[in-house]
Amino acid sequence: MGTSPESPPDVIVVGVGAAGLYAAIHAGRSGARVLALDGARTLGAKILVAGGGRCNVTHHAVDEKAYAGSSPNAIRKVLRRYGVSETVAFFNDMGVNFKQEETGKLFPTTDRSRTVLDALLRAAEQAGVLIRFPRRVEAIRQVHDGFEVSGDWGEARAPRLILATGGKALPKSGSDGLGYDFARALGHTIGEHVCPALVPLILPGGHQLRDLSGIAVEATLTLRSGTGKVLKAFTNSLLCTHFGLSGPCALDVSRYWRAARIDDPGSSLRACFLPGTDEAALDARVLANPKSTPLALLRGELPDRFLRGLCELAGVDPQEPLGQLNREARLRLVRACVGLDLAIEGDRGFTHAEVTMGGIPLREVRLETMESRVCPGLHLIGEILDVDGRIGGFNFQWAWSTGYIAGTSLR
Repeated sequence: MGTSPESPPDVIVVGVGAAGLYAAIHAGRSGARVLALDGARTLGAKILVAGGGRCNVTHHAVDEKAYAGSSPNAIRKVLRRYGVSETVAFFNDMGVNFKQEETGKLFPTTDRSRTVLDALLRAAEQAGVLIRFPRRVEAIRQVHDGFEVSGDWGEARAPRLILATGGKALPKSGSDGLGYDFARALGHTIGEHVCPALVPLILPGGHQLRDLSGIAVEATLTLRSGTGKVLKAFTNSLLCTHFGLSGPCALDVSRYWRAARIDDPGSSLRACFLPGTDEAALDARVLANPKSTPLALLRGELPDRFLRGLCELAGVDPQEPLGQLNREARLRLVRACVGLDLAIEGDRGFTHAEVTMGGIPLREVRLETMESRVCPGLHLIGEILDVDGRIGGFNFQWAWSTGYIAGTSLR
């Protein structure tokens, strides 16, 4: 139907990221007059940088097990309303085709994030959505006929409001946490702990793994409680950096590490650099090859420079025959390879995080419409909610799912 300065909107969307754009598009397609506002000078910053500039739009198999935060049952209900097949069909209709990588991630065949953003902006234009930026919303208040949003640019009113401001991750994109203040002012609660997620981890200065910056290996990171119970484990590529650990494996475990440290200070993180091999199996292999050296035994399974670093960490000469190691040295080597305790000091914060852990609990939202249970006419979508997924397109799928549900509920 379209919106013009002379026709007041039926709905205002605050935040023109993935979720906000998707909601605006589907609201417009449903016949609503939509005004979408964003404070950024460049739209879609997170879309453009996602997946190393290629934009991992979704994953071929998405379910609630890939997410944390609110209850799995609630997350499942949302994902079932609008899933991967619907997302792919939408983008296909807009001329975007996908390729599936071995990991299950779906990327545009162009390998360009711009392809995805351009398709969304084109769909918004076709749906008659009026996008205005940079128009930072600095205040939202309820009025007798809906909501009033305002900033130094002026003000606007509409009967309905979709809040899609994101969390606090990647603040240069405009996600500075102001949306939480808006939500609180409108009656919502925010989880006690709002923290970075999908974020690199910091090791103590001088740690040998920091000296191996630039090396990536397949690894398993296992998070254990103070009593030794396995809380979470991920196997994926792990990248050593000048500050600590990055790569998909570290990013995936980061939010669980943070949550565990909040609830259980005695929790610990352990690395296995030979996934599928435990200490007993590697120890038996070492004992069975007394004439071999650490480098010779594991050459081809781990990079030489990385192996030398593990030997240094274990206090073992990488060229010394394994049969000459005493029991203590042998076990130090085994543990360095498949049971290395990591004294994580912290993470790199929201500036380097891909998503936010925490937010508005799903129990405060009607899942069939994403409408607030405490503030009628307000819809909450995307990262502002207490839902965060692992790496691989899952957080984008959450944006598409919640955006569609909110956008189509305004009829």
